[in-house]
Amino acid sequence: MKKVYTSAFKAQVALELLKEEKTLAQLSSEYEVGTTVLCAWRAIARKGLASLYERRDNLADQQAAHEKQLEDLYAEIGRLTTQLNWLKKKLPA
Repeated sequence: MKKVYTSAFKAQVALELLKEEKTLAQLSSEYEVGTTVLCAWRAIARKGLASLYERRDNLADQQAAHEKQLEDLYAEIGRLTTQLNWLKKKLPA
């Protein structure tokens, strides 16, 4: 039966791998995970590390765009409210 590991466990082991304080064989026996699996986790961690910072930059860009859109929508609401009030005054009841 195939073992299933949690993402927290994988992250912990990958961090140990990236520290390079212990050999791959030592970590393999300590965590009872195969060396090929550990190599794969290390590769995933190295590839994914840059994306952590990209997401943060992307999030800041998205937040700025959201603020701009919100400001535009409030301005549109103000214009429409003014037009509605003008029309209510001009149209006979």
